[in-house]
Amino acid sequence: MRSPSGLSVIVSAFAACLAAAPVHAQTSTPAAPASVDAPTFRSAVNLVSVAAVVRDKRGKVMSSLNDKDFVVLDGGRKRELLDFQSTATAPASVALLVDGSGSMRLGSAHHIARYISREILASLDTSRDTAALFSFDTRLLTLCDFTSDFSTLKAGLGNVESFGSTSLYDAIAGTSALVAERAFSRRAVIVLTDGADTTSEYTADKVAWIASAIDVPVYIFAVGDGLAPALDDEKGAEQSTLAMLARATGGDLFVANTRQSIDKAVKRVTEELRHQYVLAFEAAQENGMRRLEVRTRRPELKVKSRNWYQASE
Repeated sequence: MRSPSGLSVIVSAFAACLAAAPVHAQTSTPAAPASVDAPTFRSAVNLVSVAAVVRDKRGKVMSSLNDKDFVVLDGGRKRELLDFQSTATAPASVALLVDGSGSMRLGSAHHIARYISREILASLDTSRDTAALFSFDTRLLTLCDFTSDFSTLKAGLGNVESFGSTSLYDAIAGTSALVAERAFSRRAVIVLTDGADTTSEYTADKVAWIASAIDVPVYIFAVGDGLAPALDDEKGAEQSTLAMLARATGGDLFVANTRQSIDKAVKRVTEELRHQYVLAFEAAQENGMRRLEVRTRRPELKVKSRNWYQASE
């Protein structure tokens, strides 16, 4: 069922999620249902949780660390960890966000986006994971809501049309707000796009810090022969606005136009969904956006996590 949402709906839903979710919704964290194997934290005032993925210098995921290995910096100030979780069996909730703008008709972009979407779905577990399918041009369209029936989502990929302008940043904002409601899951937005934004009301910077604040990692797959000029080469992609946006949320950007690059990127996303550490600390007393950094005590290890959280009174 296709349900169009205008920019005003996207903006209001996203703003409401930002206002409610980051800290106060975590003030008294409800217990997860008995059937869900997900991190839960003891009740605390203004408890903030942050998911982190750790890799060694060869890029291998580190899954055997403990709370003593981590340091959390809040605005440069070290925070005591109040809780720590690590499990590879927690469910994942993944939103596939497929670019439906006219530029995706160029070359192989549309076909590659479908292929990557199917590969992502194949990496999930129907017994515990859920996924949803969204598309966008200047609107955010819900093609299939969250479900573990992945055959429905695969069928829905055929309903992604390619026409109109591109509100990429706004679509990421709106989808992140919807995924943030999946409270007991490891969450992610996976974007399939040629990288061009022409009509968004939000800037990339604003989407980056807000999506980071609600703790939804964004993984962007740049696809097709007509990629935005900033993504044309490896150096450009590494320094692009889209790379900045994704990494601020704890996600990443992949230029994925070959079978090898696609397989490598899908494997990396799957690893990061399964091998997360979830750390909790008490929020700062000062109201507003707070810079967040997670490190390990072993300098050779690299940590990926969101860069911001929202502190509220």
